[in-house]
Amino acid sequence: MRFTERADFAGAISRYREAKNALNTPGSGQSRHGLDWMNFFIADVQTGFGSFVAFYLAGLDWSQSQIGEILAVGGLAGVLSQIPGGALADATSWKRALVALGILLIGGSAIILAFAPSPVLIFVAELFHGITAGILTPAIGAISLGLVGRRAMSSRTGRNYRFAAAGHALTAVSMGAAGAYLSQSAIFIAAAILCIPALVALSYIRPEEIDYARARNAATGDKAGKVEKILDLSKNRGLLLFTGCVVLFQLADASMLPLIGEGLAKQAGVPTLLMSGLIIAPQIIVAILAPWVGYHSETRGRRPLLLVGFGLEPIRAVLLAFTTAYPFLIVAQLLDGITSAFVTVLTVLVITDLTTGSGRFNFARGAVGAMSGLAASISTLATGFVYQEFGRSVGFFLIAAIAGAATALLWMFQLETKPAQYLD
Repeated sequence: MRFTERADFAGAISRYREAKNALNTPGSGQSRHGLDWMNFFIADVQTGFGSFVAFYLAGLDWSQSQIGEILAVGGLAGVLSQIPGGALADATSWKRALVALGILLIGGSAIILAFAPSPVLIFVAELFHGITAGILTPAIGAISLGLVGRRAMSSRTGRNYRFAAAGHALTAVSMGAAGAYLSQSAIFIAAAILCIPALVALSYIRPEEIDYARARNAATGDKAGKVEKILDLSKNRGLLLFTGCVVLFQLADASMLPLIGEGLAKQAGVPTLLMSGLIIAPQIIVAILAPWVGYHSETRGRRPLLLVGFGLEPIRAVLLAFTTAYPFLIVAQLLDGITSAFVTVLTVLVITDLTTGSGRFNFARGAVGAMSGLAASISTLATGFVYQEFGRSVGFFLIAAIAGAATALLWMFQLETKPAQYLD
């Protein structure tokens, strides 16, 4: 390695350390590490649901229509709760109490599923689980911003997603093993037990270190108490444009893994284990890349990295249109991991940039999340129909076209949002 190359490499490492030090400046180490492990264990708990619920109910002789209806209840509750959940996270100073409520709701849902799987109670459990999406996501975002501030939010967000992805990946393996070798109900018992370390980690976050005004992205000084009207967000052209890009992206992305799973289930072999590999692979990539995305969003800006994340999506769809071979499915899921690392981290940062001084950060994030959730629901319905009527290749080419449109919209109209100077 030449001297200049060594100097460049050393400079990159030095700049990365400076970014990490920026994260370490606000708040105590206890609060920051508490937030790390809270993200990890909440991801653990959430992993106990989703596809595991469908397997569990199928084992209890529920029909496909019944399972679809009960999962739809949870999904709809998750979408509808995000906007009021975001508004609540902006309004209350009890951020930790919101997270504790969400964790307890998930734990209660898990206990119901494990010990009282009657139709009425499972309906209640899925409703509770869905509502937690509208509570936990904005509350964690508010705690993060209130704890570290706008300048360190990029590093903090990357770290949040690293711990969450690690939690998803590790727990998917252990819960899958528990369901296979113990019982299906053991999955939900484990999810309920994991609520305890999640609450313990939450208790390590010191409430006095969470700045209330900063947590909702309000202005500083005398204007910190002022909050924009909700209707004013509808005049935020940059936020509306970015929401449109994210909605188009979700229209493409949400249905890909279900379509892969449907095709994989028809192949010979052990579909459950193969499917687990496709779920875990992108989580590993997210855990590795998320902090680096946060760091490079400060050095290179948000827009170039967003274009990378969006631009990989049509490539992934075209690859899936041509093959069902498992090695290529793994490649496609690794691309999904890269895309997820870029898009999830940068979505939080762009919304933070575009709502600075408004005091409506969590509401705006909830609104974008609700629109994305609706787009995801439409995606699975529409592409599932196209897949059945016109075949696999047409379905994935349609997804590629939508993803390409999202990328083109972002490239042509979305401006850089990273501020030249942060308020704090």
